[in-house]
Amino acid sequence: MDFRAEAPESRTIKDAKRRSLIASGVGNALEWFDWNLYGTFSVYLAANAFDSGDPASGLLATLAVFAVGFVARPIGGLVFGRLSDRLGRRSVMVLTMCLLAGGSVAMAAMPTYDHVGVWASVFLLVVRLVQGLAHGGEAGVSYTYAAELAPPEKRGLWSCMPFVASTIGLMAATASAATLSGLLDPADMTAWGWRVGFAFGGVLGLFALYLRRNSVETDVFMDTTGQEAAAKTPARPMNWRSALRAGVLIVLLSVGTNISFYAWISFAPTNAISGHGMHANAAFTVSLLAQGLIILLLPLLGMASDRFGRKPLVLAQGLLMVVLAFPIANMVSDAPWTLFVALVLGQLVWACVGAIYPAVVAEQVPTRIRATIVGFVVSLSVAIFGGTAPYLNTWLDSLGKSWIFNAYIMALGVVVVVGGLLIRETKGIDLRELDARHEDSPRAEYAGRVS
Repeated sequence: MDFRAEAPESRTIKDAKRRSLIASGVGNALEWFDWNLYGTFSVYLAANAFDSGDPASGLLATLAVFAVGFVARPIGGLVFGRLSDRLGRRSVMVLTMCLLAGGSVAMAAMPTYDHVGVWASVFLLVVRLVQGLAHGGEAGVSYTYAAELAPPEKRGLWSCMPFVASTIGLMAATASAATLSGLLDPADMTAWGWRVGFAFGGVLGLFALYLRRNSVETDVFMDTTGQEAAAKTPARPMNWRSALRAGVLIVLLSVGTNISFYAWISFAPTNAISGHGMHANAAFTVSLLAQGLIILLLPLLGMASDRFGRKPLVLAQGLLMVVLAFPIANMVSDAPWTLFVALVLGQLVWACVGAIYPAVVAEQVPTRIRATIVGFVVSLSVAIFGGTAPYLNTWLDSLGKSWIFNAYIMALGVVVVVGGLLIRETKGIDLRELDARHEDSPRAEYAGRVS
């Protein structure tokens, strides 16, 4: 059956889908604004949530809590992903947005170590765990939603929206840090300035929730659930062999995006400030300028994948990781321009797959289990290879063995190349056609009957 030979959509339906994609993107912006604001303000959080008598220990503890927050992400991806596969993408995205907005408000109101002692550390840990659940659910479901909402021939382009939005969220976090650090002296910044950014995140969350309330459900999800309802049979159990294969491929495709983002983008300003003595305002401003360039690159790479395929971009990311790991790590000094160049190179590596990440991971899994597998495996991969990256990098650098971390990035680049060689090319294929390929014989027989 030619799944693409269908009646063209009306302009009203297309407009509704575009609005829904934008609404999903605003939520992604909040997700990454909040998540990266934690990393950007980690120095200030360490001074407020932990004993200020040992700044180095406090910073490491703050990064450790950041990593612990990632532990909750796979659980959130599994729970909310399963709900999404049963109830639909839209309803779950509204729920995760409520949790994200609430988490931002809680961070803004966090008590300090000086006032409540160790309970400040406990409060920070609990909030990060709850946010981790929400982030795991938001990421998996929103990636699935963007890929399913897109026209088959433009899935690469449409799927760049979550990361265009997340980059805007990252820029907003960096701009908040740059503005606040420029307006306030270090004492005020440490005392209360960092809270303003998290409060703004709460306001952004309410706006995203307002937009998402009228989002549409995806056609491929409605078709899948409609077929099962018409047949009056319960949903078939998960094909674990297919799920395992899809999970392995997603991990291979994810490691490069995760490590390059958290090592070379998210924590780059903090590393420049604490490790190289760069002025905080200069580091945040340079980071903001570099991030602006990537917004222009992401749609171009998305369109390139729709024309030339997913595999070339995946292979390019792996090879660039191998080539650039040591140069990026060794070029940063206290001069702001060195951070700018390092950020541009790191973002280029990340964007090779980041631009098409929702599409390429969604295309590995059938619709009826897509959000569950994508949510869990993507979040697990982020937790293992992303959440630990800042702590591992800081720890090895403190031992004078930063070269081990760079070699680790190179090894992961090889893993990405392997993933690029193993995946099938999926550009331009309707997801319902991919469902027939993914599923076992009953699904294939159904596809044969309708054709």
